[in-house]
Amino acid sequence: MPTLTALIHTHNDALRLGRTLESLRPCDELLIFDHGSHDTTAAVAREYGARVLPAADATLRQARHDWILCLLPTEALSESLEASLFEWKLAEPAPAGAFSMTVREQAGNHWVSHPPTTRLVNRHGRPWTGSLPPDDPQAQLLGGDLLRFREP
Repeated sequence: MPTLTALIHTHNDALRLGRTLESLRPCDELLIFDHGSHDTTAAVAREYGARVLPAADATLRQARHDWILCLLPTEALSESLEASLFEWKLAEPAPAGAFSMTVREQAGNHWVSHPPTTRLVNRHGRPWTGSLPPDDPQAQLLGGDLLRFREP
């Protein structure tokens, strides 16, 4: 069974980070690269068992697992996406590859759907810079949605 690291870049995200981390039950490791937060972001992350490192140390080598799930601190997995990730882990994926998921963004009282975005990648497949991997048009689509919240 593959193991999975969730990777999140943060900066003063204490009010929203708990929702994100709470949804990451399929992940075996929570890794936070903090960009100099002045609030309790690091403390919130550690409450959920996350390893918090300064952004200056932000390299994929810091992850303990080859498969990396990248999220923004304003995002959370839907229950159906959580289920898809558990199923994916049981399916023994190929050693290299990428997976995408649809994004639904909170817009007042309703949700707006966005095209799929690549968020689950094998770190040995294609390296990237920045907080999110580049979109891969060949990536397989996972079921469920990545929920993006505008309000904490």
